[in-house]
Amino acid sequence: MHFIGKWFITAIATAVAIWLVPGIEAYGGAYVGPIFAALCLAVVNVTIKPVMQALGLPLTILTLGIFALVVNALALELASWLARNVFQAGITINGFGSAFLGAIIISIMTAILGGITGLD
Repeated sequence: MHFIGKWFITAIATAVAIWLVPGIEAYGGAYVGPIFAALCLAVVNVTIKPVMQALGLPLTILTLGIFALVVNALALELASWLARNVFQAGITINGFGSAFLGAIIISIMTAILGGITGLD
């Protein structure tokens, strides 16, 4: 049940990012796109993102943590690509700037909603 709650929160955060960031759009439906993008983002965050963070640790230390935002943007790009190619639904991202801003918005929204619901 905990996973479903976090998935729902991430789907809401993804929908907010679609609404706020001009370069991110839903693909495959206004509701279905964020749901499958959130699922793929959860899979990427559990499997590939820790490896990316470990490899980028020297740059993260050197930039005082700002490179972690780049890792989040790359994870969002990868999740977007994965959702579109596996489920034929997800989000499309027009550029790295949109992915960067979208990753920041999704991170902030999941932190806020997770704190409110107790699923953080």
